[in-house]
Parts: sequence; structure tokens; C-alpha cells
Amino acid sequence: MPEDAFGARRSPLFESTADILRSNIDSGTLKPGLVVQESALSERLSVSRATVKRALTLLAEEGRLCRFDGRGYLVAGSDQPLRHDLRAIDLDLDQFEESAGKPNWLRIQEEMEADLARCLIFGRYRIIESLVAERFGVSRTVVRDVLGRLQERGLVTKSSTSRWVVEPLTAHRFRNKFELAAVLEVAALESAQPNFEALARLSADIRCLPQDGPADPEIWFELEGRFYDLAILSTANDDLAEYVRSNRAALRSSQRVLFSLGLPPDRQTLTEQGMIVDLILARTRPAAASMLSTHLGNALKRTIAQLKIVSVIDPPEDLAPYLQAG
Repeated sequence: MPEDAFGARRSPLFESTADILRSNIDSGTLKPGLVVQESALSERLSVSRATVKRALTLLAEEGRLCRFDGRGYLVAGSDQPLRHDLRAIDLDLDQFEESAGKPNWLRIQEEMEADLARCLIFGRYRIIESLVAERFGVSRTVVRDVLGRLQERGLVTKSSTSRWVVEPLTAHRFRNKFELAAVLEVAALESAQPNFEALARLSADIRCLPQDGPADPEIWFELEGRFYDLAILSTANDDLAEYVRSNRAALRSSQRVLFSLGLPPDRQTLTEQGMIVDLILARTRPAAASMLSTHLGNALKRTIAQLKIVSVIDPPEDLAPYLQAG
């Protein structure tokens, strides 16, 4: 089952789809006898027809739906077909996952990123296109498009035999990525056009963090993300910003894995980023750039130390079925 950014388990999309339909049936929004068809629901919920089909099958097994003339389902409780446009019914979607309503490729990309993040530090894995297509109920054309986007983000590569693979984030790869970050991110900071009011709020929020106990992963990612958005990615050079994002994607994914394995969020990273923010606020950009270089060097040392800690841990047994070791 996929995980979110902080290691929490997320339900497969078909189960979330079944949950929202079940809730609307139980509340009476979807009335007894209502004709339910895959195509209309797929459009209404912005999920694939394969996802809707699995959800409807699950609800039929529960007795909340029954087959209708081989071309759809009826909401249980009446044999009299009630035809309404499902796209016009005001469904209660409050319980639906945030991924619903997003383009299909984006939902798949986000779920695959979560899947890949779980194996990044455990070795080399091959991605089987046909199994990805089966898992998400899409064509291999869509799968290749998503894999191409993940390749741009540095999360997957193509082998010499044109197979999609996930390469492990070893200490050597970490060094390469941090060295590249030192070039790209310092250049981006030097050309950044930050919002000083937003930076001041970020500085205050970092200073207000409790000093006792481990930091909350969600707060850690939120503050670290604001730092990059404000201090680095506000550069006027769009190409440079995109290179920064691509290089950092795998680093952030590996950090998510480390958190999910029980390692506490690194408070020193936020402290150092707060110092960089304060130097920018003081209009001492060269000093801020120098501090950023120092911070990245320190972050590399801390990351390699964390990598050594988890090197003795066996990989998860429930990795996505489309990932094959070796």
C-alpha cells in the first residue's frame, strides 16, 4: 500500500473511491435504484474507469449495489431504475483523498514517487512497465509519460538496455548531488528575488520551534519547503530553478524514507536554514551564500551518517509489485 510523504499508509485509490460512494449511498445522496455507470462516475470523480470498476465491484460484493442489465449497477434498495446524471449530483467528497480530482498522470506520478522513495536507499530496482500499467489501470503510453517525468526529476534512469531502473542513493551519489546543489542553489540564492515579509515570518516560525524532543516530520517538511520556495526558487532564472528542483527531488525522497524508518528530523538543518534567512533579511547576500555552502556541506555529513544507521535494515517486504530487485 502506498505511503504519504511522512510514511503514513494511504489507501489505494479504488478503496478511497469505494469509501466515498459508500458514504454517499449510506447518507441517501445516491438513492436506492439509482443507475450507476462507470463512465459517468469516472468523469465525476476524475479517476480512471479501471479504478471506478474496482470500487463498484467491491460495493456490489458488500450488497450496496446490484447488477443492472449487464451495463451498470443499481444502488441497492429498489428494483425500479432511477436515471439521473451522476455528474450533476452534489456528492459529498470531503472524505475523498487529496489526489482525487487531479489529472490521471499526476496522481500516478505522486503515488509512484511514494513507492520509489521507499526503495531508494535499499538497492537497485527494475520497474516493470506492464505491472505499473496493471496497478494503475492505464495504458503503457501513460506509464512511459510518467516515467519520463520521474526521470527528469532524477528518481529513475534508463539502463543501457532501455529498461527503467531505480538506482540506490549511495554515499557516492549523495556526495554528487550535494556538490551539484552547492553550485546550483548558491547561484539561485544569489539571483533570488525573495519576499522579505514572508522570509521574516519563516524566520520567526523556525525560532519558535520547540527545542525539546524530535521535530514533527510534517512541520519539518513544511518549513524546509518554505525555505527553498522563498530563498532559492525565487530566482528569476526559471531554468536554474528547475535544475534545483530536479536535483533536490531524490534528496527529499530519501529523507522521507529515513523519517519513515524512525530517524528523527534533523533540527540542525532548520537552524542553519534560519541563519541563512536572517542573513538575507540583513541584506548580506554574500554572507548568506557562504552560509548556504556551509550548510550543504554539513547536511551531506549528517545524511551519510543517517545512511550508515539504516544500512543494516532490511528493505520493506511490501514494496510495490512493479519493483523488482536487481
